Amino acid sequence: MNQFLPILLQNTQLPDVDIYVADNASTDNSLALISEKFPTVKTVLLDKNYGFAGGYNKALAQIKASYFVLLNSDIEVTENWLQPLLNYMNKNKDVAACQPKIKSFYNRDYFEHAGASGGFIDYLGFPFCRGRVVGTAEMDRGQYDTVIDVFWATGACLLIRSELYNQVGGLDDEFFAHMEEIDLCWRLRSRGFRIVCIPQSVVYHVGGGTLHVEHPHKTYLNFRNNLLMLYKNLPQKSLSNIMSWRKLFDYAAAFQLFVTGKPQNAKSVLKARKDFKKMLPGFVDKRIENLSLATRTDFPEMLRKSIVIVYYLKGNKTYSKLIK
Repeated sequence: MNQFLPILLQNTQLPDVDIYVADNASTDNSLALISEKFPTVKTVLLDKNYGFAGGYNKALAQIKASYFVLLNSDIEVTENWLQPLLNYMNKNKDVAACQPKIKSFYNRDYFEHAGASGGFIDYLGFPFCRGRVVGTAEMDRGQYDTVIDVFWATGACLLIRSELYNQVGGLDDEFFAHMEEIDLCWRLRSRGFRIVCIPQSVVYHVGGGTLHVEHPHKTYLNFRNNLLMLYKNLPQKSLSNIMSWRKLFDYAAAFQLFVTGKPQNAKSVLKARKDFKKMLPGFVDKRIENLSLATRTDFPEMLRKSIVIVYYLKGNKTYSKLIK
């Protein structure tokens, strides 16, 4: 916080913009630090750790604004980062949310895993980005500097209309963390709104601050929440077929993790599938609501082939090769 909050304050000096820190029942001295060193920053205090999704929902319910910016604490913003996002949203009323270009804090010439230059998804639910496909992050050479419609915008730095955030129910608390912003964007896209990446705004993301990319619990949350997201949002005509394929791919992933020396991650995949089945009854009403409010079920930002097959078997490891 002491590292990135001063930079945020310095580069976000716009009228009618307030900066809040939502405290998810922290046990360190962060609140005292904010009060002492950053008196202009407002705080929202939560009584326990509600996770990424629940924490944002609880905090944003106490804030009145035209736009919300969901911003991770490990984001370094750049000069004039917010204005391009606001300008585009103000001019395009059909856009529900947008993100900047996300670059790596440690490898500053490269895109960062969580968002890069806009998020996409394949038909089986596996996400990828313009600038990052599976485990390959590209160097930023300006190749993805065009404004583009995307399927999802990263929760690391997400500008969204507050009215629509509240209208579609915000982030899903039951996800706790991971995949919740993709689920939110899917709901917005299915109801006819656009999601956009504005690369003229640039931020740098440390990433992996809570859980390392290979942490077994991160694997568990990603697989479980991805399945829940598919169940919530897939149209009835394709649900059974896609879930059958996902079962095959998930067991293959568990086997691959096991034979490559990551048995705990392999167990996480299996536990994710088990817990997904247990949680299904509680998601029936959410699925019914989503389908009843959907105005479209086809999306040009959804890849009609498997990213796993294209990446591992065909060797197409960059976005530009993938879309060809």
